[in-house]
Amino acid sequence: MDIIISNSSGEPIYQQISDQIKALIMNGTLKAGDALPSMRVLAQQLRISVITTKRAYEDLERDGFIESYTGKGSFVKGQNTELLKEENLRQTETLLAQACDKAKLCGIGLDELKEILEIVYGGNGND
Repeated sequence: MDIIISNSSGEPIYQQISDQIKALIMNGTLKAGDALPSMRVLAQQLRISVITTKRAYEDLERDGFIESYTGKGSFVKGQNTELLKEENLRQTETLLAQACDKAKLCGIGLDELKEILEIVYGGNGND
């Protein structure tokens, strides 16, 4: 499992870890039942505090992506398709909000933005 930490990112390290593990689960790289590295091992690999990895794992467990068992470790939880869809929807809304903010800064109106979205969305030939 490759986790890349950026010190120049504005996101906290635990959030970077959590987001990257979520992405690996959502894209199928990590499957239900797959074991995650222990908090200590991941902390050593990334050269960060165990407290940071603990926070990331706690967030993943709270959000329903992993299950942790004392003495056994943490494992990818069987995913509810609605949970995955909701997470993808949330991420899409975040990205669209960023695109809207950028469009407003550039003076792009809603109609032009809709036109751009229609071109980008339909750009692969699937309408």
